[in-house]
Amino acid sequence: MEKAYETYKDSDVEWIGKIPENWKSVSLKWISNITKGRKPKVDYDESGENLLPYLSMEFLRDKTSNPTYASIDEKGLVFVDDGDILILWDGSKAGEIVKAKKGVLSSTMAKIDITDSDFESTYLNYLLQLGEKHIQENTIGMGIPHVSGDVLKGLKMLLPPKQEQTQIAAYLDYHTQLIDTLISKKETLIQKLQEQRQAIINEAVTKGLNKNVALKDSGIEWLGEIPEHWEVVKLKYVLNNLNNIRIPLSSSKRGVMKNKVYDYYGASGVIDKVEDYLFEGKNILIGEDGANLISRSKRLVFIADGKYWVNNHAHILHPKIGDIEFYTELLELIDFTPIIEGSAQPKLTQDALMNIQIPNPPVEEQIEIKNFINIKIKKANDLIYKIKNSIQKLKAYRQSLISEAVTGKIDVRDWQLPNS
Repeated sequence: MEKAYETYKDSDVEWIGKIPENWKSVSLKWISNITKGRKPKVDYDESGENLLPYLSMEFLRDKTSNPTYASIDEKGLVFVDDGDILILWDGSKAGEIVKAKKGVLSSTMAKIDITDSDFESTYLNYLLQLGEKHIQENTIGMGIPHVSGDVLKGLKMLLPPKQEQTQIAAYLDYHTQLIDTLISKKETLIQKLQEQRQAIINEAVTKGLNKNVALKDSGIEWLGEIPEHWEVVKLKYVLNNLNNIRIPLSSSKRGVMKNKVYDYYGASGVIDKVEDYLFEGKNILIGEDGANLISRSKRLVFIADGKYWVNNHAHILHPKIGDIEFYTELLELIDFTPIIEGSAQPKLTQDALMNIQIPNPPVEEQIEIKNFINIKIKKANDLIYKIKNSIQKLKAYRQSLISEAVTGKIDVRDWQLPNS
């Protein structure tokens, strides 16, 4: 347990509180230059000579390995190096502090160049992370949030002696790396559990629960063999299509509604609330258009229940006979890519959807499979929930540790790196 400093003084900043007596503070505007990024006039899909990656948040967060590129010869662009301090300027997470990779700064971001040599860069990065919440709570803009330049420039930067900054940075580097490693292991475990959960579902809805049942060729390439007593049918023979009932509502119409209590569904789930409903009870919704048809980054097929409205970006299906949850899980595992039309705006047409072939077990077996899946999913979901909860606690502890160290609530001047 780290000890506190001997004496403190008021920082005059509510979210910082008291700081060590010998520390100073200065507004960010006096020690930095802040430069907004710009979008290239020409971008390139592949890397090449004199090209650098365009630093989208997806690329910086390692969520894509295929960035677009821009030329180093284009005038007006802002170039950054590995480790430079960046801030997300626009969007739902405006105010987030990130470390740069070498590349071209995005138009939705800004670079924070520190001009005062009294600040150690790693310490300052941690200090700015502490200021994230304050910046995000004070964003401006009616629609898309933007960082307030005045709030950012007025951010108080705490200035301990340079040697203490270096010590704080080393202390946080060591402890946050331990925490990040543990979080990464837990996230990998969640991914494996999700894959195992999906494998159980896939096996159950395509092969059934009886491991000793006789099999036959389904005649469907992606499906392979199915139990001998199962049918193969076109979707339209087992599910009714209710697309003729759906009605799109513009955002302006939704915006003037007063009593918005019913879910308004689009291609990937609930996107708003409205004051009336078109459907009541359980129905299967399938995204009709959009990038998710290809990427499948979120569920494409899901159940809507209760009273709700559906726009014209989701197909609505209901079983003629059979179990709705069984059909939902079956449809979710199907790769619709071969029947999707369009590339710029992918679309799954009603005709193509209703004519796909699917395996169709007897209703009693569908219910058995549904019950089996629900039990298995609950066990997996309970475990995933516990792991996610532990990750949130670790993230909160990480943020607390940074806060305590960079504001001097703990004294790490005598801390030493443990022997490996």
